[in-house]
Amino acid sequence: MTDPLHVVCPHCDAVNRMPQARLQDAPTCGKCARPVFAGRPLEVDSARFERHLTRNDIPVLVDFWAEWCGPCKMMAPAYAQAAQRLEPMVRLLKVDTEAAQDLAGRYNIRSIPTLALFRNGREVARQAGAMDAGRIVAWVQAHAGQA
Repeated sequence: MTDPLHVVCPHCDAVNRMPQARLQDAPTCGKCARPVFAGRPLEVDSARFERHLTRNDIPVLVDFWAEWCGPCKMMAPAYAQAAQRLEPMVRLLKVDTEAAQDLAGRYNIRSIPTLALFRNGREVARQAGAMDAGRIVAWVQAHAGQA
């Protein structure tokens, strides 16, 4: 039997413990009783970003974007489709680089959109430029197992 995973609720940010085998069973949060996986990216500020990055045991994919960015807007529907395919094995976040300039600076985001994949709080892969949903999913699957 594997150890339970910690997964942060997208609604109340509570950390939930659950067996990996139960991730596919539409788990609900022990605190707010809402679904732990929403099938869509979660828009986060700096504080929520830290909680999801450091407390989730599943990989975290982050879309660094901005409202004024045409390619970012073009990729948004594809990123949402990728969330439907990647959850519950990966948590997908969106970080507005204009609102969270501290994160854009800390992670040295120089062009947007930029996707960054994190595992155990550490960045394991990065890809700049817009991609369609199939390419996003394939890219994540190719890099998600890296520690």
